[in-house]
Amino acid sequence: MASFGWKLMNDKLRIAVLSPVWFAVPPTGYGGIELVVSLLADGLADAGHEVTLFASGDSLTKANLSYIFEEAPSELIGRSLPELRHALACYTRADEFDVINDHSGIPAAALGGLLSTPVLHTVHGPLDTHEAQNAYESIAEVSPSVGLISISENQRRSMPDLPWAATIPNAIDLSLYPSKPHRGDYLLFLGRFSPDKGAHRAIAVAMELGLPLKMAGKNREQKERQYFAEYVEPHVGNNGIEYLGEVTHGEKVELLQDARATLFPIEWEEPFGLVMVESMACGTPVIATRHGAVPEVIHDGRSGIIVENFREMAAALDLADELDPTDCRAYVEERFAPERMVRDYVNAYAAALSQ
Repeated sequence: MASFGWKLMNDKLRIAVLSPVWFAVPPTGYGGIELVVSLLADGLADAGHEVTLFASGDSLTKANLSYIFEEAPSELIGRSLPELRHALACYTRADEFDVINDHSGIPAAALGGLLSTPVLHTVHGPLDTHEAQNAYESIAEVSPSVGLISISENQRRSMPDLPWAATIPNAIDLSLYPSKPHRGDYLLFLGRFSPDKGAHRAIAVAMELGLPLKMAGKNREQKERQYFAEYVEPHVGNNGIEYLGEVTHGEKVELLQDARATLFPIEWEEPFGLVMVESMACGTPVIATRHGAVPEVIHDGRSGIIVENFREMAAALDLADELDPTDCRAYVEERFAPERMVRDYVNAYAAALSQ
């Protein structure tokens, strides 16, 4: 079995990578999953594999691009039919591939068991709700051949008996996140505007410290707009609190490079948290609450500071100031390089094929 796996690792594989359809690959603004998918598809292509990326037509990739939506249907996000059409466009061509790696939603994972081609479904979302747990339990029953890939060990903790095939942490293209070792003069919050991400908690920390806070992130859906209007907007323009909307990649990198620290005051089971890696790569430490995958992503005392409660964040800033920006960067290079992620996925594909 091991020798067969080694042969697969050195052969050219025909791989289908199924991205979520809602944003282009790579995304121009919001889209953490799409960033990872872009890096993976390009990395697999660079490694010599025959890769077909199923994404929206406005995507850019080194892989062969296949699409049914010429532009990402972002305005339809959350609707099942566009997602289903997108997945079926891939699955109807399943015989063309050795393995299919699905990064989209639950509908595609449920359909994967109908195929003779091995399907690995990367779970990018949390498994801490009854709705998600019931869905994946059902998928495991009706589609037991679909292997699941987690992006952190914490993500699978609530459902350890699912058919997990591997844990593969996300990665970033380090060339797109140059480090700028210096201490900035403001705090930064990046992320969706929702209670679990905690922009209102970041505001409280900044006000306690008397420091400016810059905020940027997705604020499109009704619940996000409602949360923003009630908990964030009343503070914007006061006490140095600034809202920048959704920013481009270049703008995001500049924000990260020039921040004193990035605040990550979550209160939910975050499956990964790519913002933390992006910040550390730019040489900016992260101050985060100990929830979800935070302890797996941050090296406490080296690349950031982990606290038990957001009320401890203000006091942790002095500790974050003592961290070496070059060491923050070195840690990301060690743990979250794209070569490592691509290698891990190829190992998972080989294991699935050997079974």
